[in-house]
Amino acid sequence: MEVLLSREDLKRENLQNNMTSNTEEINIQTKYTEEMINITSSVADAVKKSGVKEGICCVFIPHTTAAVTINENADPDVPPDILKGIKSLKLEENTYRHMEGNSPAHIKSSLTGSSQLIIIDRGKLLLGTWQGIFFCEFDGPRKRKVYIKATGD
Repeated sequence: MEVLLSREDLKRENLQNNMTSNTEEINIQTKYTEEMINITSSVADAVKKSGVKEGICCVFIPHTTAAVTINENADPDVPPDILKGIKSLKLEENTYRHMEGNSPAHIKSSLTGSSQLIIIDRGKLLLGTWQGIFFCEFDGPRKRKVYIKATGD
């Protein structure tokens, strides 16, 4: 038989294990209909502020026409190439039932994803040498939010 813990039991257990959890919100004002914004340093700052040394960082985008991805941040040509590749799907050429007219942005967001998990090791994001975290705008310009949750010891 599987034993499920209540939310109160989990909180009590986490406190006994000295687990730390912190949520930060960052605000982004996008400038273009579609763009990718490197948010790696903002996420790293939130992790540092959290005090978590070993754990997991969740980056969550609470919007249906924006997303988050991890990809190369060394070559500035990669984000425009990614957007060009997504545009080659020609989603704008289809007809949709959604009356707001931004169905392609919803589809792009769904394909890219609304969250990413990154390991926290010795207080730092455990990303590959060339990796960065990118906020992806598909229906801008808009004011957007990003939630960063660091949990661990």
